[in-house]
Amino acid sequence: MIRVWVSIISYHTLSLNHLDFITANLELHMKFNSIIILLFLLLLNNSITAQNSKLKKQGNATQLLVNDKPFIVLGGELGNSSASSIEDIEAIFPKLKRIGLNTVLVPAYWDLVEPMQGQFDFQLTDKVIEQARQNDLKVIFLWFGAWKNSMSCYTPLWFKEDYERYPRAYTKEGKPLEIASAFSENVLQADNNAFMQWLNHISTIDKEQGTVIMIQIENEIGMLEDARDYSEIANSLFSAHVPILLMNYLKDNYTQLHPVLKQKWEEHGLKMQGNWQEVFGNDLYTDEIFMAWYYANYVERLALTARKLYDVPLYVNAAMNSRNRKPGEYPSAGPLAHLIDIWHCGAPNIDFLAPDLYDNGFVDWTAQYKLPNNPLFIPESKATENNGVRAFYILGEHDAIGFSPFSIEDCSDSSSSSFVRGYNKLNEIMPLITKYQGKGNMNGLLFDQENKERILNNNGIRLICRHNFTLPWDARATDGNIWPEGGGVIIQLSPMEYIISGNGIVVEFENEAIDLISVNKDLGEDGFVNEGNLMNHENKSNLWNGKSRIGLGSVDEVNVNQDGSFSYIRRLNGDQTHQGRHARISVGDYKTLHVKLYEYK
Repeated sequence: MIRVWVSIISYHTLSLNHLDFITANLELHMKFNSIIILLFLLLLNNSITAQNSKLKKQGNATQLLVNDKPFIVLGGELGNSSASSIEDIEAIFPKLKRIGLNTVLVPAYWDLVEPMQGQFDFQLTDKVIEQARQNDLKVIFLWFGAWKNSMSCYTPLWFKEDYERYPRAYTKEGKPLEIASAFSENVLQADNNAFMQWLNHISTIDKEQGTVIMIQIENEIGMLEDARDYSEIANSLFSAHVPILLMNYLKDNYTQLHPVLKQKWEEHGLKMQGNWQEVFGNDLYTDEIFMAWYYANYVERLALTARKLYDVPLYVNAAMNSRNRKPGEYPSAGPLAHLIDIWHCGAPNIDFLAPDLYDNGFVDWTAQYKLPNNPLFIPESKATENNGVRAFYILGEHDAIGFSPFSIEDCSDSSSSSFVRGYNKLNEIMPLITKYQGKGNMNGLLFDQENKERILNNNGIRLICRHNFTLPWDARATDGNIWPEGGGVIIQLSPMEYIISGNGIVVEFENEAIDLISVNKDLGEDGFVNEGNLMNHENKSNLWNGKSRIGLGSVDEVNVNQDGSFSYIRRLNGDQTHQGRHARISVGDYKTLHVKLYEYK
């Protein structure tokens, strides 16, 4: 979602209402410092030009545009320490291009950017941008500032040692944590100053070429051990009234609120004023909402700096609230789906919230983050051979901005790798993906051994889509091994014409007016019934209903050209379509099929 820039001055003025004396003094101090920063930025860069990347709506999709052309991130994120030396960067980047990436996600480490307070070193940033240009890659930088996976491990030593000036968060029992306080103006100013100097350097060397296309602010923000900070200032703010800015947002967006937040507010009387517990109740999830508001406020201050210095899309990433964990057992208050309204209100200059996906349930997790007010981008995912089909799925099903496995430098760059072949095929069909995003005629498929089938209905035609191992003639389907995921993209080009691209899928086409026919599970390797005497016409009381049937007119394997046209490779028929019964792509293959249908009676 593209957000309107909100003046920090009016933002904090609104936040002052209904706060007690302690809160007012804190907010006033923050407002004054914000004004000073903005004036400095205006003087520093009063001729900033627009960068080469931005977000734009196409139908129901949000697309990333680079140089005014739709761009889908086929990315990979480097491991946490892999960009901390020039030698590693030079060794890794050529491999990334061979893997098939068009974008690399790279950490920028505060402790190495500002090793001594006020002394800045940008040589690693320069080397990343240089190597990206040499290998025809775009860069998404990840600012590892005050927090990385909740902890403050990437803050410089001078920051860590001066804990009185740069205070920590505390548990309920009073234990200090190696987590910088989100309520400290000193913490924010130090973090924001380093961020500002680093961005100003990037703007100086890159604003014309636009190698850097997005920025992630912080990394997997969240509280651990407790759902919120219990420092003195945090406790004072928790006892104060919920800021009127947030209350007005909830009222104005009531019908569109996330169901979890909406229900929590309703259960406590839809109050328009009161402290956090009076408005949301007394539990861990209220603690999480409170903490999310102040994390979002903090991030918004850095986002405003970015808007002034290097105006590219901005996002924050979240560690998942999975495995039945409670806030504080997972990183509480991060940019999670159920907190999206808190983050949207508190950090309006953040363009989207992005999930880091390492747990099972990929389909369910992605659905939580593809919302009308939040485009889907996956900056981290467990690196597996299945990543290619997962990328196909999110692009087809959710019009995603992009996909990025983690620790990509450890993946194989062999041309025979399933992941490499998947990215190569996606690069090839990209003109079709970008053309049809947001138009409602594209779907994604993702199958495994448990979830084998999905039925789509398109304008009177039923598509029965299955994992290819549901067919009887591949020995790998029954040899006892776990099925690899199969997936792909289906695009309806016209009422009787489709593109199917991916790996390990089979698709049948039927008239929706005809009752769904169950597949005979007892088929032999030839596709015929294994044993005779299974047919029984005696008990069939209904004759054929007279409806027309859908047949395969032709199935051609094709390549997709840069202009979106097709180059013919071969006609698939006979055994390759089960004598005209289906279109299929075997497990282990990545192909694109151009299917034309016809009707007959």
